Amino acid sequence: MINRKYIKETFKHQKVQLGKGAIDSIEYELKIQINLMARRCKDGNLKRLTPELFWVALGRMNNG
Repeated sequence: MINRKYIKETFKHQKVQLGKGAIDSIEYELKIQINLMARRCKDGNLKRLTPELFWVALGRMNNG
């Protein structure tokens, strides 16, 4: 999973300060998105996610 240091550095690079609990909220949101992506793969009867089929996980059912 994405680490806290990367999150902090990314926001710092953009000159955005992170308030108390912001990183926890970001991590929570990422977990939600990952679960949605996995569910889309399952609903699309996808057994193995590959770079070529990543559009399924993103919910872009028109193939891109």
